[in-house]
Amino acid sequence: MQVPGIHTLSLDSYNYSTYHPADQITNWMVEVALRHPDVVQLHLLGQTYEKKNILYLKIGNRSEQPKKIIWMDCGIHAREWISPAFCQWFVKEILQTYKSDAKVSRYLQDMDFYIVPVLNIDGYIYSWQTNRLWRKSRSIYPGNACFGTDLNRNFDSAWCSVGASRDPCSETYCGPRAESESEVKAVANLVRSRKADIVCFFTIHSYGQLILMPYGHPDKNASNFKELLDLGLRAAEAIKKKHGTTYRVGPPSSILYNNSGSSRDWARDMGIPFSYTLELRDNGTHGFLLPEEQIEATCQEAQAGVMLIVESVHAKYFSGATALASLWLTITASYSHVFHYSDLSHAIVIKS
Repeated sequence: MQVPGIHTLSLDSYNYSTYHPADQITNWMVEVALRHPDVVQLHLLGQTYEKKNILYLKIGNRSEQPKKIIWMDCGIHAREWISPAFCQWFVKEILQTYKSDAKVSRYLQDMDFYIVPVLNIDGYIYSWQTNRLWRKSRSIYPGNACFGTDLNRNFDSAWCSVGASRDPCSETYCGPRAESESEVKAVANLVRSRKADIVCFFTIHSYGQLILMPYGHPDKNASNFKELLDLGLRAAEAIKKKHGTTYRVGPPSSILYNNSGSSRDWARDMGIPFSYTLELRDNGTHGFLLPEEQIEATCQEAQAGVMLIVESVHAKYFSGATALASLWLTITASYSHVFHYSDLSHAIVIKS
């Protein structure tokens, strides 16, 4: 099954060390689903203000029962091109290792990864075609003098209380109301429908080299603050071991600036235990214009940090089943010739 108007490309020649425009990323998603129909499905999350489809990849072993979910979105801010680059890198690494790495195999057995490579597609396209440093969406409301809402100020968590603006021309414009933006509403609807199953929520940004945890509001603290902080510090250590890059860890209200209406805070409000924003390289030398020659190292170190969190979250929920899972993987591997996933008509599943 093909997505209308989409032509696939070859994964064998796809370059993960360069930035890609939105249409190439969409084509890449289609090809990933076609190449790995046993563990990948392509879904429709919703539509943007300009009626472009927001797609996500669901990665995990097929199951008739609900599974735990790891959420990751990238590209909520248009100019942060390293963010979609990381989502693609993350998917590549998972799919290149799940058959040979016992840990990754167990993750896909027990959990599904929901990956949104570009959430703010309208803004991302605008940053490629018109204004490289564009941040917001491209929505416009009657009476407003300027386009766009900051999607990461539009979630219903202390909405527009601190670190956000009611001025439509501001880069941190929070929108006319919480969840006014179709992109935010699409995320909120899916997450609410699966909030009992989502155990970890990642939203990937740049720049600043930070692992941010709830909350951006100075008067709020997560009930599992210490657990979030300790895990974040361990992830920062894993990042540093890769290339020596230092990440700071903590809530934005302590190590960055006050803000409200973020997806990270909203996810924790929804009861998702682990919620983090990763602000990738750098510390301001290049800022949002991170050179392509730094993509690989940036993604490698971020991968190390994210996977440490994934490993810890998996252990928290599945430690008692590890031995049984290993036995099951051994048995299924022995009889893998019985199973066939050659029907590409099941590779792509579009849902509304």
